[in-house]
Amino acid sequence: MAKLKIYKNVDTNTTAISNHFIDEYMEGANEAQLKVYLYLLRMLGASQATSVSDLADKFNHSERDIIRALKYWEKQKLLSLDYDAGGIPVGIRFKDLEAENSPAPEETSTSQSLSLFMEEDSGSQDVPAPVEKESCFERPSYTAEHLREFKGRQETARLLFIAESYIGRPLTPSEMKSILFFTDVLHFSEDLIDYLIAYCVDRGKKDFKYMEKVAVSWAEHNVTTPGQAKKYATKYDKNVYAIMNALGKTNAPTAKEAEYIIRWTGEYGFDMDVILEACERTVMATDRHRLEYAESILNHWRQENVHHKADIHKIDELYQRRKTVKPASNNKFNQFSQNSYDFDALEKELLSN
Repeated sequence: MAKLKIYKNVDTNTTAISNHFIDEYMEGANEAQLKVYLYLLRMLGASQATSVSDLADKFNHSERDIIRALKYWEKQKLLSLDYDAGGIPVGIRFKDLEAENSPAPEETSTSQSLSLFMEEDSGSQDVPAPVEKESCFERPSYTAEHLREFKGRQETARLLFIAESYIGRPLTPSEMKSILFFTDVLHFSEDLIDYLIAYCVDRGKKDFKYMEKVAVSWAEHNVTTPGQAKKYATKYDKNVYAIMNALGKTNAPTAKEAEYIIRWTGEYGFDMDVILEACERTVMATDRHRLEYAESILNHWRQENVHHKADIHKIDELYQRRKTVKPASNNKFNQFSQNSYDFDALEKELLSN
């Protein structure tokens, strides 16, 4: 088959993309991350401002997705973010890839840094706070070439030996990629990875997806040593059993149950008083599927931007006002079509079946 010829567009209305970005960074990024980065370069070249809400509208993503993409590129060290007092990104400073990879980066990286500031608008205030609780640690889509390069490193053999000793079998390629994620993205030391795997296996969790969730939680809380991990794990264990007890469970959490709790404390970012309030309501509502029921409550509260118990009371008051709204007339048709169903009761009935 004949090779394709690629012609250079002479139109000056173009955006230049570094070959280093294409070779080193593009493959590991997802669609949203690529769209955000390329569009920001476009706006930078045009000296135009934009905002988180504008980006969300343009690409049909949530504002959380946009912020997550920005933090991904910040983690890749391709840009740095400036925040306002509320934790909303208001400024972006691009790193000069060519300068960063020149023989003397210390002489050129500062002078060639690029800056782009985001306009502050009312839309940016809709981003759920606190933004800092959004995880920016996502496992890239590693290729076979990435895995071969990782296995060729001198220290990799020790890491794999440690992991296989705990697991009791050779690791699969996917599990090796988890170890690569711990080292290259989370920057865990060999000792911390050792403690991480031992910690999970001691609790009967040999699933690497579970280990990744624990590792990300540690990274989000700036855990960098086994000593810090031990202190954090002790606090986490107390919270886990407090939540389990609040749901009327005395057993150690299963992998699925632990996944719910990690989501509530990590991804959702709820404090314990909010989680325990959801648990109390769950126990009062149902005897079965309590984890799932509590998940439905907390997910709803997350969508309603609940951050404190005071926010819950506001939602309760709004719900009660809606329940007491009377039909517009005594017409039988209106009474039927405007009937206010108790969706909480319906959900309870479904979960108990």
